[in-house]
Amino acid sequence: MDHTPRQMAAPERPDSVAEWLALKDRALAVAAEGVTIADARLPDRPLIYANEGFERMTGYPVAEVMGRNCRFLQGPDTDASAVAEIRSALADCRACVVEILNYRQDRTTFWNRLSITPVRDGSGEVTHFIGIQSDVTARRLAEDALRVSKETLEQDLRLAARVQQALLPPPEFDAGALRVAHAFHPCDDLAGDAVGVVPLTGDRLAIYVLDVSGHGVGASLLSFTLAHLLSPAAGGVLLTEDASAGPVVVPPARVAERLNRQFPMDRTRQYFTLVYGVIDTLSGRFEYVTAGHPAPVVLPREGAPFPVESAGLPVGMLDDATYAESTLTLEPGDRLYFYTDGAVEALDANEAEFGQERLLEAMASVRDRPLRAGLEAIAADVQAWCGGRLRDDVSLLAVERFR
Repeated sequence: MDHTPRQMAAPERPDSVAEWLALKDRALAVAAEGVTIADARLPDRPLIYANEGFERMTGYPVAEVMGRNCRFLQGPDTDASAVAEIRSALADCRACVVEILNYRQDRTTFWNRLSITPVRDGSGEVTHFIGIQSDVTARRLAEDALRVSKETLEQDLRLAARVQQALLPPPEFDAGALRVAHAFHPCDDLAGDAVGVVPLTGDRLAIYVLDVSGHGVGASLLSFTLAHLLSPAAGGVLLTEDASAGPVVVPPARVAERLNRQFPMDRTRQYFTLVYGVIDTLSGRFEYVTAGHPAPVVLPREGAPFPVESAGLPVGMLDDATYAESTLTLEPGDRLYFYTDGAVEALDANEAEFGQERLLEAMASVRDRPLRAGLEAIAADVQAWCGGRLRDDVSLLAVERFR
């Protein structure tokens, strides 16, 4: 058996210039793109060549376009700036690439990615221009649809953000011996935080601050739902009806337990932290419950601020979670601050947190400022710490007993 390696036969090559030219003609004819050649030496640069791809793309038979300038593809909606760029490139004898709206023979439109390249002779003079046309209509339509969808989504988000802002309590108001204020700074258009102050029976107010896990639309939808539930019209979440006594305030621990049963994490895929309580607007007595939320901070009339008792799992973590109430009383001149973890977890350029210690210092530093102005000053300190790039919502609420 002959084991001598055999050489592969070389592919056949055209034997003459005529065969080479015929091969190139066939290649240009079957190309998917349109190919045209215009004579730069003749007035108005007429076409002297167009391939079958050009005919398929435009609907114009090749024979009908010979001797014409390619501007016949333009129409009433063709962008004037694209036309000006083509004219400038031809006048300067330079290459250019534009996307231009062109018209087929049947006057339907298509987006044409047009590439024009000058061809020079041995002396450097431009003798011809080669044009390559690619139909990019499908891509342009997809981009336009995506742009419209994005604009619609952004408009919807702005509307939702306005609705969310409308659900907030007044920036500052007085009730009995108390002054209440808040500062609300979402990191995106929509927030997963919610703050609320709800009038109850007698001289009592319900106060809450909550923070839904995650960001974006999902977190904001749950915060919307919770803001609705934590209202007098929510059908018994905050108040129940007693046949003899009328509306009765639901204890804070029972409110947290009901929410925990209603929003299990295995169904909502989210959990939330909460501080909720009921305060007497005359005596300053505050009964509250915390559920995985940062502890409220008391700033006494004299002395350093300190966090109060706090315990309890986030709402939704365990089906059978129970919650215990705590009680404190604000004396005249005392303030009580609530905040979400976006305040203490704000990071600077070195990934260092703002932290609770700085937050307590900021609270102490605004002791003599009006309540809401002080909250905005604290929020400004947090934003300055992270260079204005909040990664999480920052919500603050404060209660001051002024008599």
